[in-house]
Amino acid sequence: MAATPDQPATAARRKPGRHRGEGQWARGHFTPLNGNEQFKKDDDGLNVRTRIETIYSKAGFDSIDPNDLRGRMRWWGLYTQRKPGIDGGKTAILAPEEIDDSYFMLRVRIDGGRLTTGQLRVIGEISEEFARGTADLTDRQNVQYHWIRIEDVPEIWRRLEEVGLSTTEACGDTPRVILGSPVAGIAENEILDGTPAIEEIYRRIVGNKEFSNLPRKFKSAISGSPLLDVAHEINDIAFVGVRHPEHGPGFDVWVGGGLSTNPKLGVRLGTWVSLDEVPDVYEGVISIFRDYGYRRLRTRARLKFLVADWGAPKFRQVLEDEYLGRKLTDGPAPEQPTGRWRDHVGVHRQTDGRYYIGFAPRVGRVDGATLTKIAEVAEQHGSGRLRTTAEQKMIVLDIEQAQVESAVAALEALDLRVGPSPFRRGTMACTGIEFCKLAIVETKARGASLIDELERRLPEFDEPLTININGCPNACARIQVADIGLKGQLVLDEQGNQVEGFQVHLGGALGLQAGFGRKVRGLKVTSAELPDYIERVLTRYQAERSDGERFASWAARADEEALS
Repeated sequence: MAATPDQPATAARRKPGRHRGEGQWARGHFTPLNGNEQFKKDDDGLNVRTRIETIYSKAGFDSIDPNDLRGRMRWWGLYTQRKPGIDGGKTAILAPEEIDDSYFMLRVRIDGGRLTTGQLRVIGEISEEFARGTADLTDRQNVQYHWIRIEDVPEIWRRLEEVGLSTTEACGDTPRVILGSPVAGIAENEILDGTPAIEEIYRRIVGNKEFSNLPRKFKSAISGSPLLDVAHEINDIAFVGVRHPEHGPGFDVWVGGGLSTNPKLGVRLGTWVSLDEVPDVYEGVISIFRDYGYRRLRTRARLKFLVADWGAPKFRQVLEDEYLGRKLTDGPAPEQPTGRWRDHVGVHRQTDGRYYIGFAPRVGRVDGATLTKIAEVAEQHGSGRLRTTAEQKMIVLDIEQAQVESAVAALEALDLRVGPSPFRRGTMACTGIEFCKLAIVETKARGASLIDELERRLPEFDEPLTININGCPNACARIQVADIGLKGQLVLDEQGNQVEGFQVHLGGALGLQAGFGRKVRGLKVTSAELPDYIERVLTRYQAERSDGERFASWAARADEEALS
């Protein structure tokens, strides 16, 4: 059942309920209640591609309509980047046109993280030719360019689409990239390969105007890995591999996760769905979001707010009764995840006897030349396939045992660590003030230098640890669910000067014991003090922990003095 402004369905004719005025289409509230809803009603975001190709790329940046520039162009993966030289103290003060540069960030969606070496080579070539060499691996398996000119966008699209890649709905109020296990179909311990479901969802949903006007972004993940490797707890919808005692391998369904400034963990619907059922359930959930999602306030428009208000039982009932027309099978929760890490870094045997090699750049920062060299290394060692991960990492697949040592050496020579320190392996960072218009502090360079400093100071540290660095409160780098989460803000140094720094979150985690990190009252650290602070806290952890105790568990019980 679909309730749209043009064709209201049964739910759209119901009497307004508790959320009258929230802009829910299924309650008959189609009048736009904010500027974003208005520009989406005026013209579907997908339609802006024609104007980019026929007008803006020919007439230049100054010809772009403001509602296209700061709105609809996101439907094709384009955001204006931050104008150079604007410090973090002005982020919330300046008008959009004052902070906008005339260059763009362009996001390439890589559903399931699946790449061929040919595709990676094209990504690298585009980076070198059009993006000043930039290319970041994101924590949603995408690649992001910077310094993109509007004049070059049609040619970039042509090259990407020629090899089967796309920027369609990589941003905007749309179904974003579908995360998938980066070892789907090859891992020896896999419960079920979700790749066919990802492919079918992409075919049905992405670029389909029935789902191109959502209340906000819609994030999804599908994985049959027992490592729980796609951060399922913080997606709008996630399908997690489980084994049903009667029906066998399938997926447990989670809804309503998300971070930002009002973080919520997803909840189980208590259902088991087969691989074939996944696309229908996905379509049902995204339809609920479209029809019942809140559209009045952008800050309350994510699916997590609707799920929090309804609860899992009602959400499941609406899904079954109004959208699927049938009952779903009850099912088990995922088992306790195995392994110390879930990023697939290192050398691992595949089901076919070959090997995959996972490696860690520094905080996801690579460049076009490096990506091209990675493709060359893979091909030189007999591989034509790679994967990106949800931890800003990458994997080369299908390496014969006799080629493993040589492939590892070639990757290490590119400063891509196959056996990284916990600091290189566990540190991620968002884009930060270098390019992001919302950022307050620098993140990528800070993260890279922090890794080097901690490796020098704590060379014997060998425990799993995540350090997530975010340039603003929006949590793109998942600060609330890191062992050490760093939220960028301006702070005062010892001399009373306003400088870049971080509010610290400690002891967050994902997995079956998922939870948000604690904040110690008044604990803020300047960027310059960050290595000293983390060294101090980790040294205390090593001294006070019990046998086998992980950092998150220790941080939850430690007194505030030990964490300061």
